[in-house]
Amino acid sequence: MENNVASTKVCFGIDVGGTTIKVGLFDELGTMIDKWQVPTNRNENGRYILNDLSEFILNVIKDKKISDEDILGIGLGIPGPVRDDGIVIGCVNLGWGIFNAANVLTELTGLKVIVNNDANIAALGEQWQGGGKGFKSTVFITLGTGVGGGIIIDDHILTGSNGAAGEIGHMTVNFEETESCNCGKKGCLEQYASATGIVRLAKKYLSQNSDSTLLNNEKLNARIIFDHAKAGDKLAIDVVKRACSYLGVALTHVAAVVDPEAFVIGGGVSNAGSILIDYTKEEYENNVMQALRNKDFKLAILGNDAGIYGAAKMVVG
Repeated sequence: MENNVASTKVCFGIDVGGTTIKVGLFDELGTMIDKWQVPTNRNENGRYILNDLSEFILNVIKDKKISDEDILGIGLGIPGPVRDDGIVIGCVNLGWGIFNAANVLTELTGLKVIVNNDANIAALGEQWQGGGKGFKSTVFITLGTGVGGGIIIDDHILTGSNGAAGEIGHMTVNFEETESCNCGKKGCLEQYASATGIVRLAKKYLSQNSDSTLLNNEKLNARIIFDHAKAGDKLAIDVVKRACSYLGVALTHVAAVVDPEAFVIGGGVSNAGSILIDYTKEEYENNVMQALRNKDFKLAILGNDAGIYGAAKMVVG
């Protein structure tokens, strides 16, 4: 790849994680020109993160000989709630309190900066160049260690008044639950449809039924459970159906509020593929009102790059 990209309008898409920061350089049509990973320095409550990031960006601009007039700006995603004005409402994973991250990074780089929550920008990325491409309004669900989400309406992120819109993982889906979620509530979607939640369900089922091939796995995880379900293990199928039933019902409630064109499911659990989509869609269709039926259900395709694509899209508009 040639270092000189000065003839192209470009922007940076950045996704800040607790361990690494993903940085992408994009043209205005959504083509990725290059990407990198930078270690996240969380020392002293993350005070060096934006300084390190600005230094890296300025070095890329110099190395690739990009002129100032060809840089559209920087899109930044962080793992915490962000208001529309760029103010971060605390970010435990980074050690940040409340401050305007957009203004700080602009002062450091001299570039326009737009900030949003990492799940929201992943949602925007998948709609722009991923599983949600072709739709204007989508709900993105990430099923990983936890359950996150992002809502895009008419190609714009729905952030909410405090940047917490789309936190569907903490919707209550089981009022009979006795164990607490990490958030302190009981019966959250995350307790059933996340990777850890699916394992939790499987262990409960196994404690009541010894007739399953899952018993042969000492290190049970969501992938193993889905693999056994695909192979026909009845208990594994029951676990998967239960997890998907909670997810499907939760999405009926989301649809009743925002009425998207499609749901896009990503995160590590989505690697299960069509079995996850099929069971979730079936439960959704069985429980949603008629006017909200027949939504598209898609798998995310951008993987860990969804965030940097979405961050770039915020700048491109």
